[in-house]
Amino acid sequence: MEFSIDVRITIEPPAKFEEVYQLYRELEWDSLGLTVVELQKMCQQSWYVLYAYQGSELVGMGRIISDGVITGLICGVGVLPSSQGVGIGRMLMNGLIEQCDRHRIIPQLMCHENLESYYETSGFKKFTIGMTKARKEG
Repeated sequence: MEFSIDVRITIEPPAKFEEVYQLYRELEWDSLGLTVVELQKMCQQSWYVLYAYQGSELVGMGRIISDGVITGLICGVGVLPSSQGVGIGRMLMNGLIEQCDRHRIIPQLMCHENLESYYETSGFKKFTIGMTKARKEG
């Protein structure tokens, strides 16, 4: 698939993690009230992270949490609403899947039901029921 947009996908994090904070806010992913420092730690402790830039602006990112041996959980794949629909999310997903393939890691992910068909186009299949437990406050 060819993309006519000028996007750079890289492992290079933004110079200021406030950009990641802003991305999370614009995607309305800030329900946990994470700080810039916590988001930076989240990225640094991930097994692999990709960032998408248009020019110098961070427009998307995605990451993998993994033990580096068996399974890689793809998470936090998101693109600014103003940059969605042009293939940036697909570019991020392809890069994350390629990283798993290079290391013979099984890529897995959890998503909302309305996104199932999107991830199926990347070869994912529904295989289990996902569950979550609310985080304790305090």
